[in-house]
Amino acid sequence: MVSSPINTVAKQTTNVVQQVAHNVFNIHSIIVLLLCLIVALIAGRFVAFLLRKVVNLISQHADKIEDLKTVNRLRRYETILVLSVAVIRTALIIFAIYFWWIFVHPNGHPTAIIGASAVAVVLISGTFSPVLRDVATGYFMMAEHWYGVGDHIRVEPFADLQGVVERVTLRSTRIRGLNGEIIWLSNQSIQGVRISPKGTNIIALELFVTDYSLGQQLVEETNRRLPIGPLLLVNPLQIVSSEKVGDQLWQITAVGETAPGREWLIEKSAVELIKWLDEQNQDQVIAHGPLARFADSDAERKFGRMILNAHKKPIKRKRTRNNGGANRTKAK
Repeated sequence: MVSSPINTVAKQTTNVVQQVAHNVFNIHSIIVLLLCLIVALIAGRFVAFLLRKVVNLISQHADKIEDLKTVNRLRRYETILVLSVAVIRTALIIFAIYFWWIFVHPNGHPTAIIGASAVAVVLISGTFSPVLRDVATGYFMMAEHWYGVGDHIRVEPFADLQGVVERVTLRSTRIRGLNGEIIWLSNQSIQGVRISPKGTNIIALELFVTDYSLGQQLVEETNRRLPIGPLLLVNPLQIVSSEKVGDQLWQITAVGETAPGREWLIEKSAVELIKWLDEQNQDQVIAHGPLARFADSDAERKFGRMILNAHKKPIKRKRTRNNGGANRTKAK
């Protein structure tokens, strides 16, 4: 009786599975595999310990530096080292599995190797597909430098999820919230991030007063009533410019810095305090305001350039004739 092609394929598949099970799933092979994995995990922990010591030294050095460019460069180094922890651990586990296979099966039959690889691919793709998606997303995010350790980010599409990045791997990101909470995110759930490059929000108050000295006192009295700290008002309001804009009318611009998420300290609390203090005075001096706005110098420069280019008029050209009668254009 001639066997059908389906029966032949089924027999071959059964033989391959049996051969793989005999070569892989036996006591000696499993014990060696466990020992290899244990050594790889211990080595990974030791390497992670050393790299985290280096990361702490870099972060401490960055905290003492005032130059923002140097700090950002050190943060990138810190992020690369943190990422390398996960990469090295993964590489050690892969090497341990490879060493186990070579050690246990030095003369392994090619069919068994191919069969074991096929089984591994099926298991990995089926069981660890969410992890693989996280790793792929994390790789592209890190390759494009979305953010790094020490950056304050707001995560999309989550409306109120924000904090300082404490740890980054190819699979996940750990964030420390303003309230001290630790937030873990899988990388594939991050659709976008908003970053505070300088770590703080700079907000300006525009105040129109009828007496400059009394307006200055209002700003100083407001500062005394606002909470100052790393997670509150980082830098109090400072008058950066003043200009007389009319008869007995001055425009005062005061700038302050808040921690990310604490913008309300200036936008709401400072505005209400200035109005309340002015109402307590016998001679009220506020003519208009205060008006709150963001005052980042880099953003103002780039938006100013954009607006300047938008208002440029196109060059008008008129047609002229040369001696040969050919048409040419000439700019006005």
